[in-house]
This record gives sequence, C-alpha cells and structure tokens, in this order.
Amino acid sequence: MKITILTLFPEMFTGPFDHSIIKRAKEKGIVEIEFINIRDFGEGTHKTVDDTPYGGGVGMVLKVDVLHKAIEYAKKNFSRQFNNAKQSVVLTSASGKLYKQATAKQFSKLDHLIIICGHYEGVDERITKYIDEEIAIGDFVLTGGELPAMLITDSVVRLVEGAITDGAIDDESFSKNDSLLEYPHFTKPREYEKNSVPEILLSGNHKKIAEWRQQQSYEKTKRMRPELLKKEE
Repeated sequence: MKITILTLFPEMFTGPFDHSIIKRAKEKGIVEIEFINIRDFGEGTHKTVDDTPYGGGVGMVLKVDVLHKAIEYAKKNFSRQFNNAKQSVVLTSASGKLYKQATAKQFSKLDHLIIICGHYEGVDERITKYIDEEIAIGDFVLTGGELPAMLITDSVVRLVEGAITDGAIDDESFSKNDSLLEYPHFTKPREYEKNSVPEILLSGNHKKIAEWRQQQSYEKTKRMRPELLKKEE
C-alpha cells in the first residue's frame, strides 16, 4: 500500500513515521509513505498556492488549480507502477465527515490513499470534483491538516495486513461489531499501593474471563461513551 500526503509543510512529518509499527511496516515493504509539497505546483516566481476569497472575508483560500495539479501528479506517479489500482483522495477538513475506525478499515484495503492537508481559511469548494471525500478528526479546528494526516496514516497503516501481529486488533475499541470500548488491562505487579489485579484474571478460567471482559467493556462504554450504546438499541 502507498500513502501520499500533499502538504505545504512536509518537514512537519519528520519523525512521526520513523518509529514503532509504521517504521517496521515501511522496512518490510508493506507500506510506502510519500510526501509531495503542494508549493511545487504553485504559480509564478513565488509559487503562489492561495488567494483572497471571492465575496470578501478574512484569510486566504487554497487554489483549486494548484491542488488539482498536485493530485493528478500523485495519481499518475502511482499509476505508472500499478494498473487498475484502487485509489482514493481525501481532504482533511473541519467540515468533513467524522473519521471512524470503519473508515480506517476501508482505507487500509486501498492500493493508494492520497491525503490532502487543508490549510489557511479553507480550500476552493471546486476541489470537491477531484476528491472522494472530506474527513474531520473531531469537532474542533486546527491550524492545518498535517496533524490529522498523521493520525489517519497511523490508524490505516496498523490495519494493513502484516503490519501488526495477527489478532492483536480484534478486541480493540471500535474494532468489534458491538461498538463497545475495549476492556481494561492489567499486568505485574499483582498489587500496587493496595490496588490489586481482579481475581478473575488470575483464575485460569478462560470462559469466565471472557464473560468478565465483555461486562467490563459494557460498563466502560456506559461510563465513558454512552452514545455508543444508543447505536445498538
């Protein structure tokens, strides 16, 4: 799988993808991560990528023609290597569809994911003709789309086959069909400051442990994210 990130600040990505699971996935050749500087497709001597908004208003708007050229370059660069590839282009945007684990799973099945890091006041609305969807990582606004692109990349790479140990993600929050959060975990020491590990986990009774974990998942979801339970009703 290849992930191409279109950004005005590629230097921001130095470090985050050079450790842990993503680093190992790159070393194994399971995933390739490419960065394309949007400014390389800017106009004129100063490589202009934005302009003032029609109708007035505060801030600058990323130009549709510049972004379109960057998208086409990313697509063609990949298509030269693979024919009939499954590609998707997403734009990080505060007004986009809220990102979910289910979306990460869909992206992990692609051959090529192109992520556009939004910036400034916004992006010329005509970009919607050249993308597949807009993605928001939460109901808040960030300075730019670089951090969301990092989060999306991380969530997708770990789901690509071979990137992580088989079965390691089966019980994670948002990975199961029942929408429950993951059950609590414990390890050594058995007791810490008079706080002991639940006895059931030491019993060796795997059926009872599974039942306990399911109940704990429900209780944790009810306490932390009750809106998830309403989806099941």
